[in-house]
Amino acid sequence: QVQLVESGGGLVQAGGSLRLSCAASGRAFSNYAMGWFRQAPGKEREFVAAISWTSVTVTADSVKGRFTIFRDNAKNTVSLQMNSLKPEDTAVYYCAADAFGGGSASKHVYEYWGQGTQVTVSS
Repeated sequence: QVQLVESGGGLVQAGGSLRLSCAASGRAFSNYAMGWFRQAPGKEREFVAAISWTSVTVTADSVKGRFTIFRDNAKNTVSLQMNSLKPEDTAVYYCAADAFGGGSASKHVYEYWGQGTQVTVSS
């Protein structure tokens, strides 16, 4: 069982930066692929970025070059550094965990989810 708690969301102006963090409970964190997804009002939850248990990363085209995912296995955390934020990045951001995963863009493979953190980008 893994419990995930996101933090770091907030209100920021367009062009600004935020860093989201996701703290995981339980052992064997290093065996999990971790993903970040987001969901805007009235829209489907969409993939943002993922990092496999071997630290291979994949990033959605919509955020490539602006967002970076990284993990710290010693601290059981995965983070999402978001730069050059745009109003269309406004959403609730969720982290998710997938045991021994390759860092999938499909939300269906992730077994555990956090409660989400709101990111609002003003124009």
